[in-house]
This record gives sequence, structure tokens and C-alpha cells, in this order.
Amino acid sequence: MKFGKFLAGACFASAMVVSTTAQAADIVIGVPNWPSVKVTAHVLKVVLEENLGLDVELQTGNNAVVFEAMDSGSMHVHPEVWMPNQVNLHDTFVKDKATVKMNPNGVAGDQAMCVTKGTAERTGIVNLQDLTDPDMAKKFDSDGDGKGEIWIGAAGWASTNIEKIRAKSYGYDQTMKLKEMDETLALAEVDNAVSQKANIAFFCYTPHHMFALHELVILKEPAYDESKWKVIQPTDDPEWLEKSDAPVAWNTAYLHIHYAAALEKDQPAVAAMLSKVKLNTDVVSAMTFALVVEKQDAAEFAKKWVADNASLIDSWLQ
Repeated sequence: MKFGKFLAGACFASAMVVSTTAQAADIVIGVPNWPSVKVTAHVLKVVLEENLGLDVELQTGNNAVVFEAMDSGSMHVHPEVWMPNQVNLHDTFVKDKATVKMNPNGVAGDQAMCVTKGTAERTGIVNLQDLTDPDMAKKFDSDGDGKGEIWIGAAGWASTNIEKIRAKSYGYDQTMKLKEMDETLALAEVDNAVSQKANIAFFCYTPHHMFALHELVILKEPAYDESKWKVIQPTDDPEWLEKSDAPVAWNTAYLHIHYAAALEKDQPAVAAMLSKVKLNTDVVSAMTFALVVEKQDAAEFAKKWVADNASLIDSWLQ
């Protein structure tokens, strides 16, 4: 079983480039710690350097750090803001403070909880709710403490906080240990579980290469219902978890470039280009697949991709 929009393409975990030059770059692109945002950052860097003659730097930072930096002017671009995951940051900096702009062309993405096909066959799990059954949860217990384990994402991801809310809402936070770890480590555990024929449950999303590498099963849930999706992030309320509830599937997400509004005055050609960038799930999946699965160098891949897609790049620069 696959998401309607989940693809056999997907992502990359190549190391991002961080400039160490003493001179300040013309444009600084913030790069959070998941695969598709990194490849998009490299592509934007090449486009800006080759077409507008600018010095572009990539800097690591989580979502909150990048938004704050766009607000202050120390960074200029967030290549991939997941909506509604980052709606609190979007509302603060785009709607309220008006210091950040959003490119309207979103890339569709999906989020859910998955198991491997082998896990589904061995355990009989079908629904996410099944994890609330202690007997089912024990089938995912790798350390013998009586509770199963489930990877809910990396620290710093808004989706990780939402998965804590969803675990509480369904009730499997009582039967399963919620694991937060770097995605590279988590996916290595998936690879190992497949090879060892061990049971595993984990957060999954598109665009991502895991669907190209393994046969995965998405755990079924009640359909998204806006009236039941009450999500508060920790930055908004210290009692966010207690006050939140989300006992339904995720809605389709859309991934948007965000950029500092000051660019419209300081670098109008950059702002104009960033407002017109348009990609889709197939394109992002193919780009990330090349870096993660094929192990291509991020910077070299981006240069070649930009050269091979000249007409698309031209549409961004018109």
C-alpha cells in the first residue's frame, strides 16, 4: 500500500555545504535537517550564483532559527517550509510581522506512520490504533521492557511534536516508547530491521527515498478532520501537549519556499526569482533520490540539474 501521492522517488542525506569565508555572503540560505530541504537549498544556490552573480552561503539551522534569522536579516531564504506543520512560524513572520514572504507554489507531501511489509505480515497490524493494544505493542519491543518502540521524527521537526500529540490522542504513548533521533540513524534502523526480519514502526513522509528502497505499509487512520485537528506547538504554549488533540490522519501538506521580505528592496531580482520557483513532488523526489540512493555529490548534482533544466530555470527568472 502506498500514499496516493507517495512516490518511488526520494531523498538525500548528503552533507550540506557551509561557507567558511570571512566575507559576508550576498544571500544566506537556511538549511534544516531533513533531506528534501537540503537538495532544494543546493539548487537555489546554483541558480542564484550562476544567473544573478551572487555569493550564496548555506547555513544549518532549525525552522525557528531560520525564521528568526530571516526576520533579523542574517538569513534570507528557507527552501522548504512544511505547511501546516510550520503554520505557527508562518503566521508570526508572514502574517503578523510581515518580515517574511511565501512563494505560493507548494510541493505536495504526505505524512503518516509506516511499517515494513514484513512487519505487517508478521504482526497483523493494519491500523495505527492497533498500537494501543499492549499485546500488539510488545511485538515492537526490541529491548525487553514490555513496551514497543516507534520513531516519531528528529528533534526540532514540527512534525515530531505533532506526532507526540497524535500518540497521546490515540493512546499509544502508553504502550510505545516514542523515539526521537536523527533521520539518518532512524533509517539505518529500518534497513537493519528489513535485513534481520525484525518488526519496526516509524514516521514516514514524501518526498522520500525510503519508498524506493523498501516495501512499506502505511498504517490506516480515520480521515483528516479539521474539527478534530487541534495542534499547538511548544513555542506557543508551555501546556501545548495537554491542550492539543489530533486523533485523525494528517491532511496533505504543501512545501513552500519562504524568503525575507527585505529582499524585495535590497535584492529585487532575488525576491522576484524566489517568488516564481515552482517544483513538484516528482521533481523533488528525483533530485533527492540521486543524492541519497545514488550517493551523488550535492553541489555537483545541483550544477548538473540546473544545466539540464534550463527552460524551467528560465521560467523562474522571467
